[in-house]
Amino acid sequence: MAEYVFRVGTPSGEIVLRKVEAVSPEEARQRLEREGYRVFTLAQRGRAAWTWRPSFRRVTVENFLHFNQQLAALVRAGLPILHAISMLARRQSHPVLRSVLRDVETRIREGTSLSQAFASRGDVFPRLYVAAVLAGERSGNLDETLSRYIAYTKQMVALKRRVRAATAYPIFLLGALILLVSVMTGFVIPRFQIIYEDFGGELPAMTQIVLAVGQGVRENLWWGVPALLALFLGLTFWRRTERGRVTLDALILKLPIIGPIVRDLAVAQLARSLATLLHGGITLVESFRVASETLTNRVLARTSGVVLRRLQEGQAFAESLEEAGWMPPLAIDIVRVGERAGSLAEMLDELAAFYDAELEVKLNQVTTLIQPILLVVMAGLVTFVLLSMYLPLFTFISTLGAR
Repeated sequence: MAEYVFRVGTPSGEIVLRKVEAVSPEEARQRLEREGYRVFTLAQRGRAAWTWRPSFRRVTVENFLHFNQQLAALVRAGLPILHAISMLARRQSHPVLRSVLRDVETRIREGTSLSQAFASRGDVFPRLYVAAVLAGERSGNLDETLSRYIAYTKQMVALKRRVRAATAYPIFLLGALILLVSVMTGFVIPRFQIIYEDFGGELPAMTQIVLAVGQGVRENLWWGVPALLALFLGLTFWRRTERGRVTLDALILKLPIIGPIVRDLAVAQLARSLATLLHGGITLVESFRVASETLTNRVLARTSGVVLRRLQEGQAFAESLEEAGWMPPLAIDIVRVGERAGSLAEMLDELAAFYDAELEVKLNQVTTLIQPILLVVMAGLVTFVLLSMYLPLFTFISTLGAR
């Protein structure tokens, strides 16, 4: 099943962007028409879950951010959109992005607006970005809208880097622990086992345990490694399916420490996306429809349908979020204050900044907690193995001395 981005007209006369998952474009178009929309343009945005591209063929966040900085500078300088896109296409060093910009340039020459041209290449331009560009076109402040999106991208990249930095060292320690166990059972224990065979006496219990573990690993290595590899590949492919994503995302939310961190990350990302679109003049309903697509956790993303229906029925935004059931009470209170004061976009900016700081504190706490635990486990494991290996030698030497 693929994802399709449509530029449609609503019954009220508003032109918006909609994303639909369907088997074919015709099915997606019919579904929107049954809902009362008038479809203008269509662009396939996603492909099957198994699609893979080499890294050199992807447009990275850094490439995309650099392009937007250049585009914002050219628009701010007063260059026409067509001239700016043509200039950036000629100067672009990334082959994929250069080809995409040439396609966008061709569509603009044919009379398509910039947002429509970007929407037609949904495989490169995210829907949040397309909606922001559309807001800039409507308000006449495209350079300001692009600057806001650049600031949004920089903040999200910085947030993801903090998450990676906080989890890198614990993952390194865990890998070192696995490597240590592999070396002990694969190389150290077999050498000592040859020595113990000449003792003739009964070995200590802890030594027998370690030798049994080492022997079990060696005897089952020929089928154990392929089985683990097959299990890893199976889980990887299952994770790419819709059912696998939902199951794992639900499991992550139930974890005692990781679950709250994932929720805080979702709150910060949703709030910042909403603020970016609302500052550009997009309506709250359409802003939430687009911003909810930035939620990577499928369980949380599915609740956006409830919020969207309540908003379309005229219910207050804070009450709609409260009905979704995963937003923290503090976040709902901040949204309620901004909604009543008529400064929702500004309060969402404050909300995102607050949860960015909260997330950094929690990540530091988790890192501070996990690192000593892993170090203690590694030290305990090494001590146990060394004692089990050398204790029979000490006993044998003592026996020889007594004789």
